[in-house]
Amino acid sequence: MIIAVQLRAARALLGIDQQTLADLAGVSLPTIQRMEASQGNVRGVVDTLTKVVEALNAAGIELLGDNAKSDGGGRGVRFKEPAAVARQVPAPVLPRAKKGRATVRIK
Repeated sequence: MIIAVQLRAARALLGIDQQTLADLAGVSLPTIQRMEASQGNVRGVVDTLTKVVEALNAAGIELLGDNAKSDGGGRGVRFKEPAAVARQVPAPVLPRAKKGRATVRIK
């Protein structure tokens, strides 16, 4: 299972916006918006979730579940606490850009 904050973090690591992820996955922008607005586990049609996860995998993102070990050596994002605790963290409210795309740079 993927949780909404994982999806937002994966997108931030790639430095892409919601529309770009939607294009990569072959799904609509409202679908990505709905997924990222989910509380806890992302909900949706299994085929759609699979498309999004496969698009992230193809872009080099490894999604990790609770207590999963990673064999990769790249950078990543992971909660220190189990997902049940992470679900209680509200989604950050980011200011809207006037025009263009905002990117997040991770050092």
